[in-house]
Amino acid sequence: MGDRPEVNNAVSASCGSSATVCPSKVDVETFSDDFVPDSFMQLEGKVSPKAKTAAVILAGGSGERFGHDGGKQLVEIAGRPMLTWAAEAFDAVADVGLIVIVCPEERQEEYLQKAIDPFPFVTPIMLARSGSIRQESSFAGLEEVPEEYEYVVVHDGARPLVRPETIEHTINMLKGNIDADGAVVAHPSIDTLKIVENGVIVGTPDRTVFWNAQTPQVFRAGILRRAHASALSDGFVGTDDSSLIERLGGRVLVVEGKRDNIKLTVPEDYLMLAAAVNRSYAE
Repeated sequence: MGDRPEVNNAVSASCGSSATVCPSKVDVETFSDDFVPDSFMQLEGKVSPKAKTAAVILAGGSGERFGHDGGKQLVEIAGRPMLTWAAEAFDAVADVGLIVIVCPEERQEEYLQKAIDPFPFVTPIMLARSGSIRQESSFAGLEEVPEEYEYVVVHDGARPLVRPETIEHTINMLKGNIDADGAVVAHPSIDTLKIVENGVIVGTPDRTVFWNAQTPQVFRAGILRRAHASALSDGFVGTDDSSLIERLGGRVLVVEGKRDNIKLTVPEDYLMLAAAVNRSYAE
């Protein structure tokens, strides 16, 4: 694949002209090249000949809440599309032997041309057709994973700042616990939570038992396949892959992640991502 293009700005956006639709008018000068660290700029792709993990990156969202007609996967930060950032992190993990990117069938060529082909990936990459909901897309990606892979790591393509060390640590956490079925990156809730019914607060639960789930989420491939099959058979729809395993009584570990592992969902998230990039560059 081609050479990595030079990064001219630490933050940019391939969005429309209206800042109310997409925050494309972020002051890119604030996030200059002076803050670009090697850890973000020059991730080295690697694949172990004994790789046992396949990655499924979910990039099928329409970006409706983000408000950009082209979706959010190709919106750029530091001169690279969101999807590229996520894929590069998995490319830099030796135990990941295959990356499956799940995206709309009609946009697969566009995703390849803009987010994959221009960059020097080492890990084999294949595409799968996304479904109408997240769970269908995850299952579609899982279906493309050969039986030889013992572990599957699922990640949101709209979380561009995931680090290779976070992925590797989560995989190793599962491998090191033979009685566990999965491991999920999350962070403890810091906000006071309220139970609300019909617009009225009816309770304040103990927040110390609540964590905000993120991705990557790593699972033993066999149990993940069974969990998806069971959910499909029963008509159950979960909000993440872990919930499918939990409903079968599976044991899923939690791995504390970084709070800057932000998922781009609404326009305000772009500004938070920009701030996270700036902060990481300055460290």
